[in-house]
Amino acid sequence: NDPLAFAIEECHKRGIALHAWLVTLPLGKVEHVRRQGRLSLVQRRRDLCTRFKGQWYMEPGNPATAEYIVALVDEVVSNYNVDGVHLDYVRYPDSSNGYPDASLYRKYGKGVTLADWRRRNVTDIVRRVYSCVKARKPWVRVSCAPLGKHDDLARYSSLGWNARHTVFQDAQAWLREGIMDILFPMLYFKGNNFYPFVRDWQESACGRHIVPGIGIYRLLQEYGGWPSDEIARQLNTSRGAGTAGTILFRTHHLVSNAAGACDVYAAANRRPALVPPMEWAAGDAPAAPERLTALRSDSSLLLQWGVVQPREGEPAVRYNVYGELGESVDIENVDNLLASMLASPSFEWLCRTTRAMSVAVTAVDAYGRESLPLRLTNGSDECIAQDFLQLPEPATDGASVVVRDLFGRRVLECAYRCSVDVRTLSQGVYVAEVVGRDGAVLYSRRFRR
Repeated sequence: NDPLAFAIEECHKRGIALHAWLVTLPLGKVEHVRRQGRLSLVQRRRDLCTRFKGQWYMEPGNPATAEYIVALVDEVVSNYNVDGVHLDYVRYPDSSNGYPDASLYRKYGKGVTLADWRRRNVTDIVRRVYSCVKARKPWVRVSCAPLGKHDDLARYSSLGWNARHTVFQDAQAWLREGIMDILFPMLYFKGNNFYPFVRDWQESACGRHIVPGIGIYRLLQEYGGWPSDEIARQLNTSRGAGTAGTILFRTHHLVSNAAGACDVYAAANRRPALVPPMEWAAGDAPAAPERLTALRSDSSLLLQWGVVQPREGEPAVRYNVYGELGESVDIENVDNLLASMLASPSFEWLCRTTRAMSVAVTAVDAYGRESLPLRLTNGSDECIAQDFLQLPEPATDGASVVVRDLFGRRVLECAYRCSVDVRTLSQGVYVAEVVGRDGAVLYSRRFRR
């Protein structure tokens, strides 16, 4: 009965982060608000609302508006395991000429221009939301989608449509102050209205994440009929500028492959990617997993490892798995990423081959920080066993464990258990086999005592 709780659960099952989306200031057209009746904010808190050009807005010039928005955000962050909070429309109306806030400006705007006062009002909302979120759960990301151009550039004009002056979003100042984790600038333009501005955002990132919004809807004839190579260039330019990724507007056109939007995106993004970590957050990466084991069959490799405990009060740790054919695995090569953000400490790699396979597992905390890898070099499957050898579970009923020396002689045999006492063995190299009831070897691993 709780849509947000359901969405979070289903997303996290699939390794997908969920950011709670808050339409910050617009309340809707007059008729829409009228249909809400007594439930509307206009009826409940008329002091927070302003009517302008046929629509209702929460009034950013009233300090109580920030308090109300912070209370809403605090409710969500306190009661739900969200990964982020997205402040959409945290800005004045797009065409604010004639906006009726003169009396509030006279009351609160002494000593500053109207434009600076409006920018201060929006910044105050952002600052207070950010402080609230970080006090509750510092790993929750705060983001917004400003207009695509922050301001005029030295060589390129914003053509009178920019975040800082048109809607009073001083978004680059938010980056400098450190009160925004991610910006998704709405760069739904092409040519010189896109390329220099995406670089301007990235050059002003101050270590935070810039993720340009790219308008794939522009591929449709009714929205401009852009050639597909324009979208491909924008994706590649954003990547080349060092941005933290890209987002696409809008989802419907991607999943329906409207005008080939999905084909264009897939061609430009053939390699997997991880959500970049919040490097500015306090604390260290989590500890590496332990006790990595592999159960081999003709068609797969079942990997299991020990659970890594999160720091107190933080969400459960997730896991990334890397694999490569050969004697070692390079985790810096994202082509070797087999799975990401796994909730459970196990993964089955479907791989039909007789060649040596190597794997590595890392732990990822809620900030996106990745641990050092725990490696299993499957060319030899050699591990160190001081007193006990760790074996994977579950095992087939009736299985047993046989340990042989390098001459093939049985030196230890016992009923199957996950932890086998090898203290009676002298120092050296051995091979452990898990043998099924029918005598078939289900798993073998070389270890050093």
